[in-house]
Amino acid sequence: MAICNVCFRHCDITEGNTGFCGVRKCESGNIVPANYGRITSLALDPIEKKPLNRFHPGSKIVSVGSYGCNLNCPFCQNSDISWSEYAYRNADEAEYLSPRELADIAAGAASKGNIGIAFTYNEPLIGYEYVRDTAKLIHDAGMVNVLVTNGCASLDVLKELTPYIDAMNIDLKGFTERYYKEVLKGDLDTVLAFITGAVKICHVELTTLIIPGENDSIEEMRKISSFIADLKDAGGNTVGRDIPLHISRFFPRFKMTDRPATDVDLIYKLADVAREKLKYVYTGNC
Repeated sequence: MAICNVCFRHCDITEGNTGFCGVRKCESGNIVPANYGRITSLALDPIEKKPLNRFHPGSKIVSVGSYGCNLNCPFCQNSDISWSEYAYRNADEAEYLSPRELADIAAGAASKGNIGIAFTYNEPLIGYEYVRDTAKLIHDAGMVNVLVTNGCASLDVLKELTPYIDAMNIDLKGFTERYYKEVLKGDLDTVLAFITGAVKICHVELTTLIIPGENDSIEEMRKISSFIADLKDAGGNTVGRDIPLHISRFFPRFKMTDRPATDVDLIYKLADVAREKLKYVYTGNC
């Protein structure tokens, strides 16, 4: 039995079993990633699809995903690989790629405009060891590393990855503890701390998916944009106004089909509210 310290859950995992995420596993009394090198998704994407609009715009990046997640968002777009109860079905079928093999794929795609690797699709931080090991090789090859994450991880994990990550898109899914705890099965304070730390080490862009009846008020968007605007870099300089925020439209899917798609006019209105504090605000899925 051992305790996992990757996120706020601190799962107490018995020998041979996994924690909430379906990935962190107890083997011989140690916590290890059961999904190390197990790849479910691999594609060459435009960098803007991450979404990153102000980091090497116009370039492409090899995007890679595994399985498992430490949240349970009922509107998940990748539930077949992210939700533990579904991810297990794909785990044994996932192809193994060593860090060196993945780095070689990234280098081989340079002729197609590739600039590096984006760890995405499922939650990459629950398997941060693979991210770290691969990212070292990507840097050695003169390429960049991108992390697309829910940010629901400890600062110890962030510290492990600090030397190797060049950019992140982090979900700031809302700004109430109720929403994070009851709907997403997450923890708001953990995400806010992670974002605050990430801004100090690399380029950061944030994404908020607007769910009708959950996080769609003008008041909440003002709180989100005010938090972002106050963020500081490693030198203590306030840089939050220049951090891009992507405000995205929700469509009914997976386990959340009890409400309509977000009204387009509301997305534009919330974007205008965010622009009261932030210089770069983008709308998505509209």
